[in-house]
Amino acid sequence: PRAEILALVRGFEGLELAAEMHAAGRGIVFLTPHLGCFEITAQAAAERVPLTVLYRPAKIEWLRPLMERGRAGRNMALASADLAGVRQLLSALKRRETVGILPDQVPGEGEGEWTEFFGRPAYTMTLAAKLVERADVASFLVTSRRLPRGAGYALRMVPLAPALPGESGTRRINRAVEEAVRTCPE
Repeated sequence: PRAEILALVRGFEGLELAAEMHAAGRGIVFLTPHLGCFEITAQAAAERVPLTVLYRPAKIEWLRPLMERGRAGRNMALASADLAGVRQLLSALKRRETVGILPDQVPGEGEGEWTEFFGRPAYTMTLAAKLVERADVASFLVTSRRLPRGAGYALRMVPLAPALPGESGTRRINRAVEEAVRTCPE
């Protein structure tokens, strides 16, 4: 149950800024890399703002309904990682809602580009970069950190840093993910 999950959140730094942006009528993109417990960040954010999250359905058929029930809920919609799901994300942004995407998902053939990640080439999805480059959205990197001895999670949301001169959108996101990893390398 979401109440039990949220009881594990010991702080959500930066959520107020996203709530302000939402109240001001801005669409919001949450970039949530596979760092800490990305699942809890969506549940906690959906308590404050309507959220549509892109997800890849489970490959094991009988597991799909269980995962979808666990992820969806009040104030949170699921968008499958296909063309229909991308349209769902774009529609949510047009309604000035919040969308969530894991920017470090492995993209399919033709859905990414090679760019640097920790000094090495990495095939990186372009969808996240296209979403954050929209003029009508505010973009944030959202991470969670497991606290010692099962004490819960500390969540952190920071505005996505602007692109450096000549930097591609995918490199900009990879640089933000690198910074998040440096703050929580364990």
